[in-house]
Amino acid sequence: MSRIGRMPIAVPAGVTVDIAENNQVTVKGPKGELTRKLAPEMKIEKDGEEIKVSRPNDLKKMRSLHGLTRTLIHNMIVGVTEGYQKKLEVNGVGYRAQKQGKKLTLSLGFSHPVEMEDPEGVEVTVDGQNLIIVSGIDKEKVGQYAAEIREKRPPEPYKGKGIKYDYEVIRRKAGKTGK
Repeated sequence: MSRIGRMPIAVPAGVTVDIAENNQVTVKGPKGELTRKLAPEMKIEKDGEEIKVSRPNDLKKMRSLHGLTRTLIHNMIVGVTEGYQKKLEVNGVGYRAQKQGKKLTLSLGFSHPVEMEDPEGVEVTVDGQNLIIVSGIDKEKVGQYAAEIREKRPPEPYKGKGIKYDYEVIRRKAGKTGK
């Protein structure tokens, strides 16, 4: 039995969860509203202030969908109550980030500045010149946009220059040595 799929999901006060046909789940909370269509095979039941997910049989596909479905619903509830946040650090001489309206402008040592438009439902703030904070209610969108920003100049192991997550540790390498 799936350990994660078996766990009930607690619905906090101020959050409403609607389950429509074909497992269309809508979660409304203080920070906003999220809607997602989940696997139709899973049985999602609202039991008072809890949501339980059960599977029809023990086929491999059903077992893998069981835990996934429960986690996706839990992430939606956490998103509309607390929200999600990813922090990125820009390291390197002359590397900086600036925010103008919905545009993020990155100076990353290229001959041109890199401009990125904020996607719908994701908010980006720049703290100082080298800390980018990506926040929103949809965990998937926040993580994806943070990964796209990091992809513009991933950290390199020799000088440690580039864009990295705040928790990421760059394993440094020794450079060339003379004779």
